[in-house]
Amino acid sequence: MAEVAKDQGGAATSDPEDDSPNMIVYKKIEDIVMRIQDEKSGGVSIRTVKSFLSKIPSVVSGADIVQWLMKNLSIEDTAEAIHLGSLIAAQGYLFPISDHVLTLKDDSTLYRFQSPYFWPSNCWEPENTDYAIYLCKRTMQNKARLELADYEAENLARLQRAFTRKWEFIFVQAEAQVKFDRKKDKAERKILDSQERAFWDVHRPVPGCVNTTEMDIRKCRRERNPQRVKKSVYGVPDDGQTQSPVHISSQPARKPTREDVQREISFLNRQLDRHCLKMSKVADSLMAYTEQFIDYDPLVTLVEPSNPWVNDDTSYWDLEASREPSQHRVKKWSFSLDEALKDPAGRDQFLKFLESEFSSENLRFWLAVQDLKRRPLQEVPSRAEEIWAEFLAEGAPSSINLDSHSYEKTSQNLKDPGRYSYEDAQEHIFKLMKSDSYARFLRSSIYQDLLLGRKKLPDTEQGRRTSLEKFTRSVVSLPEAVAVGKSLTGKRLSGLMQSS
Repeated sequence: MAEVAKDQGGAATSDPEDDSPNMIVYKKIEDIVMRIQDEKSGGVSIRTVKSFLSKIPSVVSGADIVQWLMKNLSIEDTAEAIHLGSLIAAQGYLFPISDHVLTLKDDSTLYRFQSPYFWPSNCWEPENTDYAIYLCKRTMQNKARLELADYEAENLARLQRAFTRKWEFIFVQAEAQVKFDRKKDKAERKILDSQERAFWDVHRPVPGCVNTTEMDIRKCRRERNPQRVKKSVYGVPDDGQTQSPVHISSQPARKPTREDVQREISFLNRQLDRHCLKMSKVADSLMAYTEQFIDYDPLVTLVEPSNPWVNDDTSYWDLEASREPSQHRVKKWSFSLDEALKDPAGRDQFLKFLESEFSSENLRFWLAVQDLKRRPLQEVPSRAEEIWAEFLAEGAPSSINLDSHSYEKTSQNLKDPGRYSYEDAQEHIFKLMKSDSYARFLRSSIYQDLLLGRKKLPDTEQGRRTSLEKFTRSVVSLPEAVAVGKSLTGKRLSGLMQSS
């Protein structure tokens, strides 16, 4: 096995000046692996194991590897040695011969070491074309040990659909490799087949296993180093990828200076701090957003009374801009505070609710900052001072509650006032309203009455109506009182005349 590894490793020896971020880790792992395989210096004995009807060449048991790690790396805990061995296996430096899951077990499970040609330090980034050739080649070999697993069969079908136009070329490549492999010795062919399978178990792992090759930091490094090219395992370039099938030694670059290294470190630190999301979570969020807003998309859902994007009737826009919101509009306010503040009627109702809680200064400050962003440039400094005097100055009539960081940054920005001087303060107040007042607004009777269609007139209007009704009743009853008075006066006069 050592000779085979040596022959294959010489064709793609990694550059010692390779600046991949993981290269230090790879070198340490490779040093341990080389020590394990060196039998002359106390390494693990690599042997051929007799099976029932065949022989298994160049294998070692998992228990032997664990014992060597504990003895030579001064590891006292067996679990720690197993963990370290599993990390080495996850990177593809050793693998079980009868399982696709790359972990180390402290038992008689047989393992084989990977050829240096397939080590991660060679910066392999195999393409889907290479994977298609590998799977297609497996189907041509009538061996039980090479039979495709369920997930591999699904991947083969998916790749066949993706590469329909070039599948004949892929099939020819796989067929040529199968013919070439049949000329090799049987034991050597078994070793190479298992090493190739382990290589793809690293780069196309079993569903549910961690893919150790998916690292954004490596992609960032490749973008900043255009001389770093992708490698094709079988020399077949993918149409959509960089067409560089083999590793080509580039021109010797200048030695990096101290400033270059510092810029590199700062760039990598920024990339590490980036917030990343899985594509599945992004897709779920997008689907949830689409389902939530589908009823409010006039290009997808029929709108009443008519669609202004189809005809010239603007009644829909007039209804959307009116101060009397429909239940359809009111329901949208519950999606987020942004949606409530986008609607003029929503802003009015939210301000009315905040006034009832004696906290309307938060929304008034937010609206004032929004207005500041739309002001002409010559009016910005004076308006910025007015906002400070009203909301943030000592003894301000409508003082708002800001954290110290936002307050200090805003005060610094006002030394040279601009449209976005209050950006941090506005963001803090928005988060405060969103986490506190907005939730209570959705539970308030103001919002619930509008949502259920129980519109109530404001108290002032009710008071005016009551006063008007009283005045009307008094005016209507005045002729009756006059008539009663006249009748009483007539009776009194007739009584006086009779008595006289």
